[in-house]
Amino acid sequence: MQNVYKTKGVCSETIEFIVDNNKVHDVTFVKGCNGNAKGISALVEGMEVDKVITRLEGIKCGNKETSCPDQLSRALREAIS
Repeated sequence: MQNVYKTKGVCSETIEFIVDNNKVHDVTFVKGCNGNAKGISALVEGMEVDKVITRLEGIKCGNKETSCPDQLSRALREAIS
């Protein structure tokens, strides 16, 4: 099932992803930094949800309190709760 998460405080507007068998698949950031978003998506493809959350949680972007990677960790946390 496709999950859609409305981001807060970052350039991307939403994150779309699938969690299947406790693994992350098909992550797509809508808007934001295209290259960085594609890089994050490629790096987390097939990883266990908990590992992605642990690695990305709390990352900040410049002076912002969050980042696209941090938003992905929040989206995953919400999806599994």
